[in-house]
Amino acid sequence: MSRLVLVGLVSALLGGPALAQGTPPQAAPAQATPSPATASRETPPNATVLLFETNQVANTTPGQPLGYRYTRFSGIDGAPFGPPVEDRIREEVTPGASADNRNLKVEMFSGERRMPTATYEDVPGNPVLVRFLEHHLEDLAKVLKGNPRYIKNGIRRALRENATVTPTEVEVDGRKEPGWRVVARPFVDDPVRDRLRGFEGLTYTFVVSPKVPGQIVSIDARATNPEGGILLQETLTYEPNAG
Repeated sequence: MSRLVLVGLVSALLGGPALAQGTPPQAAPAQATPSPATASRETPPNATVLLFETNQVANTTPGQPLGYRYTRFSGIDGAPFGPPVEDRIREEVTPGASADNRNLKVEMFSGERRMPTATYEDVPGNPVLVRFLEHHLEDLAKVLKGNPRYIKNGIRRALRENATVTPTEVEVDGRKEPGWRVVARPFVDDPVRDRLRGFEGLTYTFVVSPKVPGQIVSIDARATNPEGGILLQETLTYEPNAG
C-alpha cells in the first residue's frame, strides 16, 4: 500500500477540499507554523494537523517493530459488540524511500479476529491510528444501525472544529516527557442525538508524543450511560517492549 493510499484513507476520515481532490495539502512555511513536536506548550497545535498531518514515524528505528495493546468492552445487554476483547496490533518498520518516511506492515489482531496484513510504503504517518478508527467505525455503525458516513462526518467535523488540545506528560523509560492530549465529543450537540441510543456522549481521547516511537501513545473511545455504565470502551495503548 503506497503513501497515496494512506493519504486516501486519511482523506476518507477527514475530508477537506484538497484531500478530496487527491491533491496533497501544502505545508505552511516552517517559520510560520511550528511543528507539533517543537511548538510552544502555550500554543496547542490543530488537532487534525497533530494527528493526521504530522510526520509520526521519523523517530522510529527500522527493524524495531511497534507494538500496541487493544481492548474493547461493552456492558450493553445482549452484547451487540460481542464479548470483551484484549488483543495486539504489531507494525513492522523498514526504511522508506526518503529519510524521514518508513515502510510499515500492520498485523492487526490474532486468531479468528486476525485481519489481513496491510502494507504501507514510504509514509510519514502512523497507520495504526487510521486502522483503529476504521475498525471502530465499522462496528459502531453496525450496532447503532446507522449510516457510517454520518458517524464518520461527525467525528471528522469535531476533530476539525471542536476538539480540545492540551499539554500532557507521558512516561518514557521511567522519565516524564511532553505530549499532547486531544479530546473530541462529536455528538453531544448533534441534531439527531436522540437517535444515537445513548452514544451522544461518545468521547474520543488521543494522546501523542514526539518522544514515543510512532508518536501514538494511546487512543480511547468511550461512551457511558447516565448511571455510569459502560456502553463502549475501546482502547489502543503503545507497549514499548511488545514489538
